[in-house]
Amino acid sequence: MALTRQDSFLALHEAFKPRVLGYVRRRISSDQTAEEIAADVFRIAWQKRDSDPDPSIGWLLNVARNLIGNEYRSRARSAQLQDRLRDSEALKCQGGDDDGARVTIAEALARLREKDREILQLTYWEELTLADIAEVLSCKEATARVRLHRARKSFEKALPPRLRNTGRD
Repeated sequence: MALTRQDSFLALHEAFKPRVLGYVRRRISSDQTAEEIAADVFRIAWQKRDSDPDPSIGWLLNVARNLIGNEYRSRARSAQLQDRLRDSEALKCQGGDDDGARVTIAEALARLREKDREILQLTYWEELTLADIAEVLSCKEATARVRLHRARKSFEKALPPRLRNTGRD
C-alpha cells in the first residue's frame, strides 16, 4: 500500500524534527522561539510539498537557516550570539575535565568570522555531510569544501599554540 502525501509528510516530520529543532535551538536562545521556527520549517515544507514532496535534511536546515536569519535581524544579533556562546561553554566547563580548553576554544570560535563559525558548526555540531552543508549554504559542494578548509585554517590560527594541531601527515 502506497503512502499518502500526508503519511509521507508525517514520516518526514517524525524523522527530521529532532534534528531541525536541535539545529534551531543551538542558534536561538529562547526555547519557545526555537519551537516556533522549527514548526515554521515544517509548515513551509508542507506548503511546498507539491514542488518538493520529499525534502532532504539539507533543504529543511536551509529553510531553518533563513528563518533564523529573520529572527536575528529583529534582535541585537551580535550581542545575543556572544551571550549564548559564553553560556553554552560555561555549562560544558562545569565538568572540569578540560582544564579551561573549552573556554579557550569558545574564545577562538568567537574570534572567527560568522561564515567560518557557521560552517564549522554545521560540520561538527550538526554532523552534516559536505553535500548537506552545500545545500544549507546554497552553494556547490566544492565551494563548501573550500570554505570548510579555510574555516579550519582560521580556527587553527585563532587557537593558542599549545592547542594547535602541529603533527600533520
